[in-house]
Amino acid sequence: MTENRTPFPVRVDAAPEPSASRGLWLVKWLLLIPHFVVLFFLWIAFLAVSMVTFFAILITARYPRPLFDFNVGVLRWSWRVNYYGYGALGTDRYPPFTLAEVPDYPAHLDVAYPERLSRGLVLVKWWLLAIPQYIVVSILVGGGLYAGSRATTDNGWNGGWAAGGLVGLLVLIAAIALLFTARYPKPLYDLVVGLDRWALRVAAYAGLMTDRYPPFRLDQGGTDPGSTPAIPTPPPPTGVPGGPAPNAPAPVA
Repeated sequence: MTENRTPFPVRVDAAPEPSASRGLWLVKWLLLIPHFVVLFFLWIAFLAVSMVTFFAILITARYPRPLFDFNVGVLRWSWRVNYYGYGALGTDRYPPFTLAEVPDYPAHLDVAYPERLSRGLVLVKWWLLAIPQYIVVSILVGGGLYAGSRATTDNGWNGGWAAGGLVGLLVLIAAIALLFTARYPKPLYDLVVGLDRWALRVAAYAGLMTDRYPPFRLDQGGTDPGSTPAIPTPPPPTGVPGGPAPNAPAPVA
């Protein structure tokens, strides 16, 4: 029997790499330096926007849409970088430099815009209510580094396995598997994406983007459970009625 799960407002999707390089992961830290520099400033802006938004919600019970779209873009950018880098090693496609959704990139993130938010919850959810989640996520993505300030001022797990945590260990195992077999074991892939998804849900909650408390639930695999994908499924190729969608990912080994 299929479990009925209520979709969470933070939608995180990913598609496995049809083929992967054995050794590209050895130099991804170098290739990602430009992204790390940009993300450093983006997360400073994320924090500033979150502070402004705190007062906006407190006064109007609304998250200003332009500010909301910007912060969603920062999370989206961070997810693409971590998916390419040491937060997942899920693709060899270099992440684009954009806050916008990129339909043909294999990592997607979207957050449903809340029409109204609680004035009372905004006072306590990002620090008091979120403490249990910070403890869990610090174990998942890096030995306490995520708890506290990193939940709102950094993307939380750019350090990959260097930050420690369960994700770091699992991605290191995946890197060794890639080195010797050029394949990413599917159960391992599903688990890593599920753990990253958990961390991103908490980051969005701490960033005041939703009043829905993140579930203590590990949703594994590349497809986030729910009714609305982060990016719409493209139509079948022209001239092939009912055919497979373009860029459909090949299954992970």
